[in-house]
Amino acid sequence: MTRPQEPHETLLDVLQRKRDGRNVDPSMGVLSGEGAQQRVKTLERAPGVQPSGDGALLPPGAPSYYGLPAIKEPVWIASVPTYLYVGGVAGATSVLGFAAELIGGAWLRGLARRCVWVGMAGDMLSAGLLIHDLGRPERFLHMLRVFRPTSPMSIGSWVLAASGAFNTLALLVGHRGGWPGTVGRAAGAGAALLGLPLSGYTAVLLTNTAVPLWQSMHRSLPLFFMASATAASGSLLSLLPHPRHEAPVLRAFRVAGKVAEVATRIAVERDAARVPEVARPLREGLPGALWTASKVCAGAGLLLELLPRRTSGVATAANVLTSVSAVAARFAIFHAGKVSSRNPQATFQGQRQGLGAAEVTGHTVASDGKPLKFPLPVVR
Repeated sequence: MTRPQEPHETLLDVLQRKRDGRNVDPSMGVLSGEGAQQRVKTLERAPGVQPSGDGALLPPGAPSYYGLPAIKEPVWIASVPTYLYVGGVAGATSVLGFAAELIGGAWLRGLARRCVWVGMAGDMLSAGLLIHDLGRPERFLHMLRVFRPTSPMSIGSWVLAASGAFNTLALLVGHRGGWPGTVGRAAGAGAALLGLPLSGYTAVLLTNTAVPLWQSMHRSLPLFFMASATAASGSLLSLLPHPRHEAPVLRAFRVAGKVAEVATRIAVERDAARVPEVARPLREGLPGALWTASKVCAGAGLLLELLPRRTSGVATAANVLTSVSAVAARFAIFHAGKVSSRNPQATFQGQRQGLGAAEVTGHTVASDGKPLKFPLPVVR
């Protein structure tokens, strides 16, 4: 016996009605996709506390995906933070090389040419590190198929490729006379112009992701990367053999970078500390140890640099400490971002405070040109 037709039902509704009261074919309900990988033993938890993704206890009523991460963890490998250091040093070195060529003339021509060598080597090594992370060389070439000004990754790929080409051209013909030398010097200027974004664009790339820690540093992390790259570049060039008359120039360059690094590091920590859960990775575990080691090495390197009487051993120790600080800082930021992505409260608490969400101001059309039917909320 079938249930009689309701007044508001159509004939099609009656035909599609199932015996169990659901208009769903059970054979089509297949558990598949990314969501099928999640396993929750109990859907309800006792009131009071709730474990987060990293074992911390949450306050009562804190919303969460049952302690599961809200976003995916970055799949980048160790070649990425290594590239963050190598690419930054290459960019800062290109800037110093052009400044030495422009201001120092023949007196600093040797330093300028050494900077071109280091910049070209850094660009080539950076491309190799990116290819290693991507897995296949053609993937890096595919990134150059388009030029998208709104994408930090697209801009960064072109900046790296063009910087390597300019540094190579400057190294091959920059020391010659006539029009080849003019072309080489113009290429050196182009490499220096690209060196500024090369030393800091990687931070822009990180802060444009959904990782809460990286997002929180979007104002200060690019400046920190540029300052750290300047200090590391000056320290690396000082460790290489160089004439005595170049020492004051290198010292001024690296000291400026070290002072700026200390100031921008404070700004980075202040931005992250706006949400306690976001800043936790910089204080705990492996990322916290790396970040602390980076701060200690940076402070010790600056202190040794400012001593009134410095021996060659003290100068070498200061440059080594600065280099170690730059490497440790990038690995700390890298691993702290991974830890932050695994903590759902780092995402939720930042969003509830108005941080981490995109701000929409005056946009009436979507990226495909079609009008927005439902305007996105503005979060400040």
